Amino acid sequence: MATCRAVWMRLAPRSVLQKFLRAMPPLTATAPVLVFDSGVGGLSVLAEIRGLLPQAPIVYAADNAWHPYGQKSEHEIAARVPALLGRLAERYHPRVIVIACNTAATIALADVRSALDLPIVGTVPAVKPAALASVNRAIAVLGTAATVRQPYVDRLVAEFASDCLVIRHGSPELVALAEAKLRGTPAPADAVAAAVAPIFAQPGAERVDQVVLACTHFPLLRDELAAACPPGVALVDSGAGIARRTVFLTQGQEWADTPSDGIAVFTANTPDLPLLMPALNGYGLTRIDLL
Repeated sequence: MATCRAVWMRLAPRSVLQKFLRAMPPLTATAPVLVFDSGVGGLSVLAEIRGLLPQAPIVYAADNAWHPYGQKSEHEIAARVPALLGRLAERYHPRVIVIACNTAATIALADVRSALDLPIVGTVPAVKPAALASVNRAIAVLGTAATVRQPYVDRLVAEFASDCLVIRHGSPELVALAEAKLRGTPAPADAVAAAVAPIFAQPGAERVDQVVLACTHFPLLRDELAAACPPGVALVDSGAGIARRTVFLTQGQEWADTPSDGIAVFTANTPDLPLLMPALNGYGLTRIDLL
């Protein structure tokens, strides 16, 4: 039965999926905040949410079967993410879903909001605060290749940074380094430096004074990235803003007096999952489920 339902959730038309999810049980005090990413990068956002909502039960979902999203096509991501979040919503009945993945949000956010009758918080590259803070009117957007080429980023730049030099760079290497770091392998300084060097090789890059971390994996490498960038360059990410939005959407709601242990959900049972347990425990995630 569970297998049949999982297949149905993947294949159901969006209108049917939306109607089905609207029949889910009403909100309870134990309803979690569901944080979603392709891998472990969204833990950087989870840390910000826990700082503002320490009483919130958390379900952290990682689509490690399809990681990394930055190397998938827009069509694949747009088809997969709404259906996968539908299955997660059916199982865990969250009060809000946080898409803690720039790639998934810039491609599939509108589709997710159409498909699910739940509050959805997206991750927006922090172009606006970076542009506001830039003295030299030059910023860099550092993300996955899929994120930095999105029309969504074009619109952010046009609206908030039209008077700035904007350098974009996609780095799958940094995603892999952040994933490895959470599994206990330190990120080599020379590898991080090599990953960001193309930014500062561009014409006019000597003026860059703000680097937007447009991938939630990258704040996990904040110290390493700060050391790899020239002096005076600030790193800006969206984590704090996402947490504030989550607080806003859940204000006035009832929370359990003692939140349950956090749950980490993975879409593939890979051999390296045990290596993640120390890091997951550090974020309050003490149980692993498989979807």
